[in-house]
Amino acid sequence: MSSLQFQNDLDRLMEVVPEKVKRHVTYEQMEDVIEIVLDIGRVPEIRHAGGQIEYLGKDIVNDSDIKYITDRIQNFTSDNRSGIPGTLHRISAIRNRQGKIVGLTCRIGRVVTGTIACIKDFCMMGKSILFLGRPGVGKTTKLREISRLVADELCKRVVVVDTSNEIAGDGDTPHPAIGHARRMQVSQPQFQKDIMIEAVENHTPEVIVVDEIGTEEEAQAARTIAERGVMLIATAHGNSLESLIKNPTLSDLVGGIQSVTLGDDEARRRSSQKTVLEREKQPTFDIVIEILDRNTLAVYKDTSEAVDYILRGWPIRPEIRKVENIPEEELAKEDIKVAATEKFQSLDDKINPSDSLKFSFSRQKYVEDIKSFKKIYLYAVSRTIVEKVIERLDLNAEITRNLDEADIVIAHKNFAKGGAKILSTANEYRLQVFYIKTNSMAQIQKVLKDALQIDSVESMHGYFDEAEKALDETKAAIDKILAGADDIELQPQNQQIRKLQHELVEQHNLVSKSVGEGAERHLRIVGGQDFEG
Repeated sequence: MSSLQFQNDLDRLMEVVPEKVKRHVTYEQMEDVIEIVLDIGRVPEIRHAGGQIEYLGKDIVNDSDIKYITDRIQNFTSDNRSGIPGTLHRISAIRNRQGKIVGLTCRIGRVVTGTIACIKDFCMMGKSILFLGRPGVGKTTKLREISRLVADELCKRVVVVDTSNEIAGDGDTPHPAIGHARRMQVSQPQFQKDIMIEAVENHTPEVIVVDEIGTEEEAQAARTIAERGVMLIATAHGNSLESLIKNPTLSDLVGGIQSVTLGDDEARRRSSQKTVLEREKQPTFDIVIEILDRNTLAVYKDTSEAVDYILRGWPIRPEIRKVENIPEEELAKEDIKVAATEKFQSLDDKINPSDSLKFSFSRQKYVEDIKSFKKIYLYAVSRTIVEKVIERLDLNAEITRNLDEADIVIAHKNFAKGGAKILSTANEYRLQVFYIKTNSMAQIQKVLKDALQIDSVESMHGYFDEAEKALDETKAAIDKILAGADDIELQPQNQQIRKLQHELVEQHNLVSKSVGEGAERHLRIVGGQDFEG
């Protein structure tokens, strides 16, 4: 969105807020603001994208301030949302038990471009795409931009099913952000499923865009649309593909799951129990994209394969596409390119959203990564220890349960005779076989070093020791927080170890953030009143 357009839209919002808010607000101040919050009996506040809260003056909000706003906007729908025609701003109400409005959240709507450049190739394939991610990471923003891309650049017939006018703003004329896509408004959230079907039956779309599929009926409507050959772009409740599979209401979006009893031979071949979970049918969506943060996307290019792998407990790596910083002057010199890497990067060092965006892609490095990536088949070797070594040392490898997919085999020497058939098959496939003498961490690290041709095993040991100490410190801090301690700051660590610390904290349902700069960057684990709030 241009600076002028943003100012114009902000002016429209300022027309409906009381003077006690308006006099404290400037355009520069609002550049990264997410929302303005007004609660009766409290000072008005604005919340920035980085999490900072700024209080506006000292006058508290009263009934007349709430009435000032509600008198100047349209009536709230059943989900307590309203908007300002011609803008993307959203105003949501909080009511008391008698139905009186006691608080308002004014969400600042802005058009952000360039957020889908790194997945533009997927958007142009004609395949149905499902976006997952926590609230506030930009799911609706991406839908808005994809609508414009497909309608304007691919000249497709696009219909946006717009519940609460989230995607194309309030008013009868859709916001220019969706380009030439058409918009069907949904008066109440419970009618979204009906409008989805009506769109297909009445308006011959090639593409339908829907925000927040959240009920079983909406999931069924999505399947009906996909089965009619219409490309579907949607978001759904859920942070990850794995959590969506476990959600009985929405699992149908990715094929659903059913319990299957295997024969003895098949159970033996899979090394699993006889009763297993399997995908029930073809997924509604061909591609699933997890939005990890505003600049990082994890793409599952084949939903069927991804769901099958997850249900069988096999490791699967999504393709990570990430927006990277570049100096503004470089944008004028180079074309925008796609960032594609098969390895997760740490997500705790956030990108400044005000920086210019560019998508970088080194074809040579990408090809080298693919060539060096190894799938490992294990025989009588501790899977847990191997996975731990791969994860903590960030090795370019994963474990496979199928010998015909493997690049190398690691076997326990003492059990080699019992696995003669497997080793014979590995020989037929011309796979290298590496042997360990014991299932110890040191022994497995040494063999992995040889198998993956890593030069310095000493550095591996050093890193592993350092990571272990850092995680021990993290666990001790978690115990203190759970016992009621306030925030605890840990020792400075490198980016990779901080990522492991964040994961450990998250497993205990606590919150952590990276603070400090450069070599002093470290974790702060939130506790006490901060955590409870």
